[in-house]
Amino acid sequence: MLETLYGCGLRVSELISLKLSDLFFDEDFIKVTGKGDKQRFVPISEVNKKYINIYRYQVRVHQEIKKGFEDTLFLNRRGKQLTRAMVFTIVKNLAEKIGLRKNISPHTFRHSFATHLLENGADLRAIQQMLGHESITTTEVYMHVDRTHLADVLNKFHPRK
Repeated sequence: MLETLYGCGLRVSELISLKLSDLFFDEDFIKVTGKGDKQRFVPISEVNKKYINIYRYQVRVHQEIKKGFEDTLFLNRRGKQLTRAMVFTIVKNLAEKIGLRKNISPHTFRHSFATHLLENGADLRAIQQMLGHESITTTEVYMHVDRTHLADVLNKFHPRK
């Protein structure tokens, strides 16, 4: 779950509503249903696919899945869809377990996804599409765009530098 939050930059609501039928691993994409029931395809890494498959084939197969939740990817102990609150609790407990002294939430993984992509040279438009933002302005505000990065882009790409 954590790898998917970070690796795909998902919102908690998107994570808990992921279906097995949304996984297109041969094409290296997952189908994500975002705000307003808008759907988008988000690339998925080999590492992320590996951990989802470990969960699917070594954990999930041992659960008793309740009727109506057969296609839900991430399940709670009772074989039903996870709640947003449970994902928050899982993140909080894991942070405590590793001795992290910062307050983090599932959204922290989404923010880190976007920030790390930007820091490593991804363009804002691609990040916007992966996050499912309708407006590029939302992406800029959301990521607190680093001004030094913008200066670097100008110096690297402008013909009159």
